[in-house]
Amino acid sequence: MTPEDKKRNAAEAAVDYVKPDSVIGVGTGSTVNHFIDLLAERMADRITAAVSSSEASSDRLRGHGIKVVDLNEIGNLDLYVDGADESNHQLQLIKGGGGALTREKIVAAASREFVCIADDSKLVTTLGDFPLPLEVIPMARELVAAELRKLGGEPRLREDFVTDNGNQILDVHGLQIRNALDMETRINQLAGVVCVGLFAHRPANVLILGTDDGVRACHPATGVS
Repeated sequence: MTPEDKKRNAAEAAVDYVKPDSVIGVGTGSTVNHFIDLLAERMADRITAAVSSSEASSDRLRGHGIKVVDLNEIGNLDLYVDGADESNHQLQLIKGGGGALTREKIVAAASREFVCIADDSKLVTTLGDFPLPLEVIPMARELVAAELRKLGGEPRLREDFVTDNGNQILDVHGLQIRNALDMETRINQLAGVVCVGLFAHRPANVLILGTDDGVRACHPATGVS
C-alpha cells in the first residue's frame, strides 16, 4: 500500500467523526486534502461551514462548495481535523511542514476534539527527526536562531517562503525532543517567536493512522514524552 493510500484511508476514517450540521476546523497538508475531498463527497450538503487554518485549504473547501468562516464568528469548535509531520505516543506533535502552524495551533486550541490523521510512518518514539518549524518575526530571525543553537538545534531559514501571516519560518534540525512540554514552553518565550510547531500543551485527542493492515486509532499513552 502506498503512503498516499494510507493517508486517504486515515482521512476517510476521520469523516466518521464529523457530525451533521456542524462547523468544523480543517487543517492543512496532503492528508487533509484527502479529508476535504472525501468530506465533500460524503457530507458537503450536511456541513454548515468550516474554519480553515490556511488559504490553500480555504480555497479547496470553497471549490467544493463548503462555506469557510472566520473563527471569530464561531468561537469554540467541536472538532478539528489535521495532519502531522510527527507524533509521539502521547500524541504530542510536530506540525508546520506546510507553514501554517500558527493558524493550526489557534484552531486546535479552539476545538474540543482534535483528530490527527497520518500514515504510520509519522508515529515515532522521540520527536525531532522531522525539523521543528518556528514562525518568526523577520527582524528577530537571527536573534531567535542564536537561542535555538543554545538549545542544541541547527536552525535554517525556509527559503522563498512567507507565511499567510507575513512572517518567516525557521526549520530547526538536530533536536531530540524528549520533553515536548518543556521545549514548547521555552521556545514560546523567545522574543520574536510567533509560534512553534510543537503541539504538546494541546496534543491530539486521537491519532488515526493508515497502515498496510488498515486504519488504526491511537489514544495518548500515559507518561511524559
